[in-house]
Amino acid sequence: MSIRMVPSENVLGGTLSPCSSAPLTGFFRDGHCNTCAEDSGSHTVCAVMTAEFLAYSKYVGNDLSTPRPEFRFPGLTPGDRWCLCAGRFLQAHDEGCAPKVDLAATHARALDIVPLAVLREHAAEG
Repeated sequence: MSIRMVPSENVLGGTLSPCSSAPLTGFFRDGHCNTCAEDSGSHTVCAVMTAEFLAYSKYVGNDLSTPRPEFRFPGLTPGDRWCLCAGRFLQAHDEGCAPKVDLAATHARALDIVPLAVLREHAAEG
């Protein structure tokens, strides 16, 4: 069985921009928020981490700030960019602590879960 990547289009209809290579992010760890049918979490939102969001994520059971070397995960700090699960982003939005989003680096499949208006509300500058 081979994994088939969904075409790399962003929520604005253009080519998907890179999210982060340091730390290296993405379901495929290719620096992009690419996705496929096997990506059940839909790691499609390119989010810019904030202290508030990292604390929230840890509180709801997904500690993104603690390094996990066994998974080649350095732990995230405020300002890091990360391909976040679309559902977690929407949950954080509903709780009032969503991080900023790089729309050009957010995969179009995020729109299956998060309305574009919500993503635009949290758009990062530049």
